Amino acid sequence: MSIDGSGGAGKSTITRHLHHRLTNQGYTAHTTTEPSRDQLGEIARHGTDTYSGHALACLVAADRYHHLAAEIRPQLAAGRIVLCDRYVASSYVLQRMDGVLIDFIEALNAATDIPDLAVILTADPEVTARRIHERGAHSRFEAGITTSRTEAELYADTAHRLARLNYPILAIDTTKSTTEQVVSTITQRIAQLSAGPPGEPRTA
Repeated sequence: MSIDGSGGAGKSTITRHLHHRLTNQGYTAHTTTEPSRDQLGEIARHGTDTYSGHALACLVAADRYHHLAAEIRPQLAAGRIVLCDRYVASSYVLQRMDGVLIDFIEALNAATDIPDLAVILTADPEVTARRIHERGAHSRFEAGITTSRTEAELYADTAHRLARLNYPILAIDTTKSTTEQVVSTITQRIAQLSAGPPGEPRTA
């Protein structure tokens, strides 16, 4: 499953706590992130001041395809639930914020795998901007209230676009929800998806 959302919406915290919850409930989970920790991913992650627009979009997509082949698919084949902190939805948002047209982004990601569950975390832009200010910006995509508002608008649009492509979207507003509440909501959905005959691999 993928976990995307605006900067400051709580992706990394939710992913970490979700992994802990699933493990405690007897699931075998594997947590990963995009850009990945592989060579291409490190270039994309730390090169946002060097690369932009179409070049950055292509870097992110190339890392994603390698990530799928080298890590995500093998983990799923082993029967593990894969929790991916950022996936296609983030490209639909951040690359558009970087001036890339949606048609180009859709074409770049057309051959990616559709997750069993695509979580999109949202929050009031005033709240996410404040959270980012308190923890510090991670990249040039987190530049105050203006970018937070743009992100919120684009994630709403992205949820509709991906739903039309058969992505199973679960949108959760984290403005007033606690981490525990959000994790419980996602865990319940995973339990529904994982229901099956005894011994059948659980994947999401």
